Amino acid sequence: MRKKIYSKFDKKGITDLPLVQFPGRIISIITAREAEKAVDYLLSSDILGVDTETKPSFRRGEQHQVCLLQVANRDTCFLFRLHLTGITPAIKRLLEDTSVRKIGLSWHDDIRGLEAREQFVPGFFVDLQDIVPSLGVHDLSLQKLYANFFHLKISKRQRLSNWEAPFLSDKQKQYAAIDAWSCINLYEEIDRLKRTGDYDLVKVEEPETEPVCAPSATPDDKPNGASAKTTRKSCATRATTATRKSKPKEPKQTKKS
Repeated sequence: MRKKIYSKFDKKGITDLPLVQFPGRIISIITAREAEKAVDYLLSSDILGVDTETKPSFRRGEQHQVCLLQVANRDTCFLFRLHLTGITPAIKRLLEDTSVRKIGLSWHDDIRGLEAREQFVPGFFVDLQDIVPSLGVHDLSLQKLYANFFHLKISKRQRLSNWEAPFLSDKQKQYAAIDAWSCINLYEEIDRLKRTGDYDLVKVEEPETEPVCAPSATPDDKPNGASAKTTRKSCATRATTATRKSKPKEPKQTKKS
């Protein structure tokens, strides 16, 4: 059966989909020695999925460095806790490796975050956002892409959790592992569909947007008692009037003799 994919996937359609679960092992890395063993194991794989996490900032001007690097093969995900280890020589070797294909999403941004910790020469990475448009798909978020291609939901509830907590919860570990591992699944499915052409693309039309109208006066210029509601109403009235004026008159029908 040919796969049906959509040029844009309706976010409302994600809510009731079954949740994705990572089926493999999840191993936290907190020392340089553990990192060395993990990297040796990972580089024996034929493909890897990658992602990063950063502790969220809730105050203006507050910034945090990338604190978690998650790297997965098909059955194991390692969580490198960078706020404890930093970019060790082994982790740098992994990031600069050119022999194993590593798949990420919006990975260009992740690289900038990692380079803020330590400079390195990026190795063999593929960004899903660079290849999915070739199928006619315009969505670029991991959640929408996974729902589109696999009809499964990736939960984003842990995204703003504390990634520098002394111990990561099981839900955090699942979230982090899924984000890396799912990149492998998406890459291999996109590659399969590109090679076989075994899909039908359903083009979803963009919803029409209402005309945007700037208010004719700034708040300081408004008379006392003028409200934003009044401004919006007059804006809508002007837009409607403009539409009426621009509409061409239809020629009168004349009866044939």
